[in-house]
Amino acid sequence: MTESSATGVPSYSETLPRVPESVAKARRLVSSSLRVWHLEGAEDTARLVVSELVTNTVAHTRLDCVRVTISRVDEHLVRVAVTDRSQNMPEGREAGLDDESGRGLALVDALSTDWGVDPLRWGKRVWADVKCGA
Repeated sequence: MTESSATGVPSYSETLPRVPESVAKARRLVSSSLRVWHLEGAEDTARLVVSELVTNTVAHTRLDCVRVTISRVDEHLVRVAVTDRSQNMPEGREAGLDDESGRGLALVDALSTDWGVDPLRWGKRVWADVKCGA
């Protein structure tokens, strides 16, 4: 679905079930959005960021759905956001060499220009800004 925010920022969003298969659907949403905006240069990074954010939501929340949004903040920046109905805030941790998980937020931090969490009355929105060239 295409939408504009209250500030007029173009965005695409989709509500997905909270299942592992939704990670691939979120990546497709990001790819499609960036292609429409002719920002394919940011596609790999933004797809990886949304993968980590959705994976965290699937693993650590308990309600049925998640909302994925990609917004074109300006000509050089997109924001990837994942909203869920859990009020549990994400916490980074240091993964050991043999750990199979625990690196997601560190990866988001390394790949994005900024990231954060917006607490909502009924849940939270985790977002990350990805630079698109210049």
